[in-house]
Amino acid sequence: MADADLHFYFDPVCPFAWMTSKWVRIVQRQRDYHVDWRFISLRLINANVDYDAHFPPEYEASHTAGLKLLRVAARIRDEHGSEPLGAFYKVLGEETFEREPVPGGSAAAVHRGTHALATEALTRNGLPADYASALEDASWDSVIQAETDEALSLTGKDVGTPILHFAPPDGNALFGPVISRLPDETEALELWEHVIALGRFPGFAELKRSMREQPQLPSFGVRPGEVGIQEDWHAGSRRLKK
Repeated sequence: MADADLHFYFDPVCPFAWMTSKWVRIVQRQRDYHVDWRFISLRLINANVDYDAHFPPEYEASHTAGLKLLRVAARIRDEHGSEPLGAFYKVLGEETFEREPVPGGSAAAVHRGTHALATEALTRNGLPADYASALEDASWDSVIQAETDEALSLTGKDVGTPILHFAPPDGNALFGPVISRLPDETEALELWEHVIALGRFPGFAELKRSMREQPQLPSFGVRPGEVGIQEDWHAGSRRLKK
């Protein structure tokens, strides 16, 4: 998809990437932007991190599930090109984050079964269900690693997901925006214009605050309009700072 207006690097188990993708889809509907959905793996980013020491117990399984689902996405792209990836990711996100909480955490890819989730997303998009065999095929990891490295080369390594590359290949890229609630149609365009403006300025580096509300997603038990402020909630979703 050489004529893409935006490269969106996602890990399917990151709730903030999912929320940002929902915002981007609102903008797409109004501005007819072409998005190329690309891969970034939290599991590969944290390959040398001691999960037991630095993350809650469920994070290693969740990040590993994300890597496995990206293997399926890589196989889809190898067989059909980039076009089906947005719809595939959309089903993964809906089944993971737009459902009620499940015991032990919010990652449907872990707690509802990664194979079942992949098969559901494939079937709903008219893709062969046997593509789910790629879940356990580590030969796809080199493709995912290369794209993860590509994403980090655009922003620097001390970031997480999502990464947005505007007007590729020559435009600037940013980590985020990290948003916890979905803007309405008007707000979505306003936010887009502000982010684009920041991205255009080559000297822009960072704009940040550490207090953050929970993602307003059903899988977290938070409904739109409800607020759950938690400090450093996002630590496990982002790359561990060295």
